[in-house]
Amino acid sequence: MSEDRPRRKRVRQPSVLPFFVYAAALLLLLGTAVTRAQDGGTSAGKNQKRKTENQMEVVGGGAAGEAGAGQSASGQTAGVSVSAEAQGGGGTGGAMPGQAADSAAPSGRVQVTISAAGDCTLGSDENFDASTSLPAMYEEKGADWFLAGVKDIFDSDDLTLVNLEGTFTTSTDRADKTFAFKADPEYVNILTAGSVEAVNVANNHSRDYGEQSFTDTVSTVESAGIAVSGYDKVAVVEKNGIKIGMTGLSTLSGMEGKEEQLKNNIANLRAQGANLIVTSFHWGIEKENTPTSDQVTMAHAAIDAGSDLVIGHHPHVLQGIEVYNGKYICYSLGNFCFGGNKNPQDKDTAIFQQTFTFADGVLQADENVRIIPCSLSSVSNRNDYRPTPASGSEAERINNKIKEFSERLK
Repeated sequence: MSEDRPRRKRVRQPSVLPFFVYAAALLLLLGTAVTRAQDGGTSAGKNQKRKTENQMEVVGGGAAGEAGAGQSASGQTAGVSVSAEAQGGGGTGGAMPGQAADSAAPSGRVQVTISAAGDCTLGSDENFDASTSLPAMYEEKGADWFLAGVKDIFDSDDLTLVNLEGTFTTSTDRADKTFAFKADPEYVNILTAGSVEAVNVANNHSRDYGEQSFTDTVSTVESAGIAVSGYDKVAVVEKNGIKIGMTGLSTLSGMEGKEEQLKNNIANLRAQGANLIVTSFHWGIEKENTPTSDQVTMAHAAIDAGSDLVIGHHPHVLQGIEVYNGKYICYSLGNFCFGGNKNPQDKDTAIFQQTFTFADGVLQADENVRIIPCSLSSVSNRNDYRPTPASGSEAERINNKIKEFSERLK
């Protein structure tokens, strides 16, 4: 108590100390306000810098993907179903081993979906019965008829690729061969009406009416806005910021020099900035459901050289599907819209569809794949040249067939 009384007396005494305290507090508050204002300006500057950097990333894109670590060099057989997931393997959408890509895929997450189908012969042989030919159906139904059954599928993807087996030409210089196919150039409307954006022309019917017919075909198809690849001709199509490169070869005349040509074509595509490469092969033995050793050799060589997907055709029947180093190989998708036979005994075919995902420029290993069983005709007793998705037990039967053929590749 004795100590409290003196303190109360000191408080009552006049003093200048509170004025100094108030002044110091006021200066402190002013200093804090100035600091916060400066910090706010600095933060705004940093935010603006980040915004500018982000815009540059969007415009410039990320680096192209490199090979995934731990990839197996051995092939795998695809577990095929109507909707099948990719097996194993990290893919690369970037450069070939040891080579830098010349173009970067967009940053962020980007997907492209590619559909592939087999042989499309959109004309006829002059010795066929004209009344049951594809041109007869064209005159009756028009261009929209032929791919109407699959158009929704092709509309929903980013790129549809088929093998164009035949010529669009008015040439009369028929090659001396058993079957030679041609159609009026206006038949290219079948492709455009069906939402086909790319064709392979490397096959044994691309010059059925001489060199002029090949030139006519390429010119006609490209004039319709459809990309053309085959032999030494490669194509690059950009979808969703992803550059899809396409190359195609025929091995029916032999294997000599083909692997070197394949490597050169893929290098050419990389030089053009392709982020994703699809290779088409016209190969194998007609009506054989098992690929030859040459098919397997070339397919693996294509993947090793940098292809991300291999599509095969020519046997006129389905063959198995293999996963090699994380990449799909469809050895034969069979006939599709096929004017080469008015009533094939085996009408089974399929559409192979794969969605590729890029994350910050790198091709991911989470590809999702659909195998869509089809018939090359919408009726069973003849070929009406209108490929149609199968359903029910028919879809299951075709799907099981593909599974069986794929098992043989183990």
